[in-house]
Amino acid sequence: MEDNVMREKCNSTSNAGGGAVYGLGMIGAAIFFIGQATGFWMGVLGFLKALIWPVFLVLEAFKYLSM
Repeated sequence: MEDNVMREKCNSTSNAGGGAVYGLGMIGAAIFFIGQATGFWMGVLGFLKALIWPVFLVLEAFKYLSM
């Protein structure tokens, strides 16, 4: 019984930091992309880009590593 309780406590907080990093990154990306926008629809596109900013990060990392 004690073993199960200990496992549940260990597993419940293992990914807590990842969501915070993603959330702060999304806010920062939204500020950046929307700040670069020249019109309303470019701002909407900037917001959509902010939702998937890790895709751009990984793409650039792969470009850099493949050189």
